[in-house]
Amino acid sequence: MEFIKIIVDDFKNVKNNDPALESRFELFFNYPGLWALFFYRISHVLYKKRLRVIARILSGLGQFLTNVDIHPGAQIGRRVFIDHAMGVVIGETAIIGDDVVIYQQVTLGGVSLAKGKRHPTVESGVTIGAGSKVLGNITIGKDAKIGANSVVIKDVPSESTAVGIPAHVTKRIDNKEPLKHNVMPDIDKDLFNYLLERIELLENALLSGELDKEREEKLKEQHEMFIATMKE
Repeated sequence: MEFIKIIVDDFKNVKNNDPALESRFELFFNYPGLWALFFYRISHVLYKKRLRVIARILSGLGQFLTNVDIHPGAQIGRRVFIDHAMGVVIGETAIIGDDVVIYQQVTLGGVSLAKGKRHPTVESGVTIGAGSKVLGNITIGKDAKIGANSVVIKDVPSESTAVGIPAHVTKRIDNKEPLKHNVMPDIDKDLFNYLLERIELLENALLSGELDKEREEKLKEQHEMFIATMKE
């Protein structure tokens, strides 16, 4: 019964995550991510029972029908939503918690051919933007966000955002709205603005012979923040 409830939760979860859904009828034709999870849930049970050839065949069928490649050995929690889904790849040793949102073209991949844990662990409440690549045995902390097209190769702390190639971590103010991709921090833009302000500050100091201490202190705080970000 628990297995059936997990699948029912998958179907109900679409309505919670996609305002475009207008009828349950659409679930059968417009949500490949949902059906990819359906095939995964069954193949995962078979995989755990060591019926691995059958599990892989069923997984391959699901991949053919949905264009989503989820290895039956992966561990995926409840109410995971794969939106649009096309081109999503989830590796064998990946672990995904509850209430995770994954967009199209996301890869949870490995960077090693060695046996053992080689794919990411994604904790509950994480949002992974379209086109992102999360690679290796790393951990994406609870309620974190990965910006679209980012390449993540290091751990991401809980309640933070990673953006860029390779991704750098920044703290965010609002982490409760998983669809607010427009408020993702732009590190390059912020750094460029910082440099312009620093140049202006020094030019004014040369002309006036006096340094604006208050503005200098604010820029110093920004500089320390950038250095900390680059080390993440």
